[in-house]
Amino acid sequence: MLAAVAQYQPPSNAPGPYGAAPPMPASDRVRAAWQRRYETDYVFSFWTAFGWTLLTCGIYGFYVLYQQMRRSRDHNRRRIELLDAAMTFAWEQAHEQGQTEHVRPAFERMAPQMAVLRQQATEFRDPALWVLIDVVTGGIARYVAYVFLDMDLVAHDHAEGAIEAELSQVYAELGTPLTPPDPGRLKGRHNYAGRIIATIASCGIYGLFWLYDLMVEGNRHFEHNWRWEDSLAAAVQSQL
Repeated sequence: MLAAVAQYQPPSNAPGPYGAAPPMPASDRVRAAWQRRYETDYVFSFWTAFGWTLLTCGIYGFYVLYQQMRRSRDHNRRRIELLDAAMTFAWEQAHEQGQTEHVRPAFERMAPQMAVLRQQATEFRDPALWVLIDVVTGGIARYVAYVFLDMDLVAHDHAEGAIEAELSQVYAELGTPLTPPDPGRLKGRHNYAGRIIATIASCGIYGLFWLYDLMVEGNRHFEHNWRWEDSLAAAVQSQL
């Protein structure tokens, strides 16, 4: 890892093969990823989901699991694109202002955090397959999914939070300050063993509280992201 971040390599803007579409400007990539959040960042209402699950004798619960896995996966993919585009745009602006060597250490610190997000994008989180596994296992798989969802959120949040903090500093030095990320938003992991034991001991009732926490924490995570993304979109637009 040390060798990988020893020298930050700026993104290449070389044209693609003959006949291929020209690469999208970094500013357009930022805006496109920013606008896609309503496609990826599904916001849950626990009581609505709970009510529909009761009305459908549990069938709606499979849709809830599907959306939980989908929003975690798709949100991470969108944030990778957004943050990568924001880094590319910042590097281009630093180059124009002659500050590339000044900001290079920040980019080198961001590189391993981006690697964490990219690694998450390769993990097995296909929502349809997780629903199928849950059906086959009689509902047991969803509690395994709950553990993965929480672990993913913690790792994702810490990695992107570090990137947001670095980018906020870089953009400020380039003349377009961003809303600084709230370090208090970072959450710790759930007590997985304790929650599993409580779910078994309560014949599944505690699983509803666990589900509520996953929904609310995910919703809260998106809200923090959106505030920072809004300031990023405005900063990029002002630079243009």
